[in-house]
Amino acid sequence: MAVWTANLLGWPILQISIARFTLSLPLESFAGDRPFYSIRSWERSGRLYNIFAIKRWKTLLPDGGPWFGGFSKKKVAGRDPAYLQTFILETRRAEFAHWCMLCSFPVFFLWNPLWACLVMVAYAVVANLPFIIVQRYNRLVLTRICARISERQNIYTPVAAP
Repeated sequence: MAVWTANLLGWPILQISIARFTLSLPLESFAGDRPFYSIRSWERSGRLYNIFAIKRWKTLLPDGGPWFGGFSKKKVAGRDPAYLQTFILETRRAEFAHWCMLCSFPVFFLWNPLWACLVMVAYAVVANLPFIIVQRYNRLVLTRICARISERQNIYTPVAAP
């Protein structure tokens, strides 16, 4: 009974703790072009995301950002470049949080038999991989939007009279 209690309480406690910790990190710690967050060549076309039909199911996932006073990533609320850059950084924060949550499954190996450890791994993947995929997809879309806005501003920048 104690093992089941540890498993059932362990995941929510661990996930909430990781979420709170990542929200406490300065947003600037997710800035810069780090390989971990970069858009991969196989992601650029968006074909993989279309195969997974992400647009259909991504809205069904809860947005945990606002639960602790964080940034809401449920909808894009504007086209201001500064807002979009913040949104991109927040997708990095969310992806980092979910990778930490996914990779925390070894804690449960301390008290579970092998079959239960496999269940814990499966849970970690099922509970976090969809969120990671959505954050990467959103970042790809937002990056494209920012590039288009930047192109338009460069094209339509009024030239000062001599």
